[in-house]
Amino acid sequence: MWRVYDQQFDWFRLQEGEYIQLEPNENGIICSETFPGLWLQESALLAGDLAKVLEIVQQGIATAEHQMFVESLSRE
Repeated sequence: MWRVYDQQFDWFRLQEGEYIQLEPNENGIICSETFPGLWLQESALLAGDLAKVLEIVQQGIATAEHQMFVESLSRE
């Protein structure tokens, strides 16, 4: 959830019926647990630095975890 007026970005996952907020890693990147390789850098998003946002997304989709996820989708 992007709270524009608050300049905050919240990402949640559903765990045992409760929404748990994901925290950015040590590099300020939020990594999706549902879609491996979907990485978003919170500070770049909030600053409107789309070049940096895309750079981080590209790094995420270059991971082995993302490739395995894509392959699992093509088998379904």
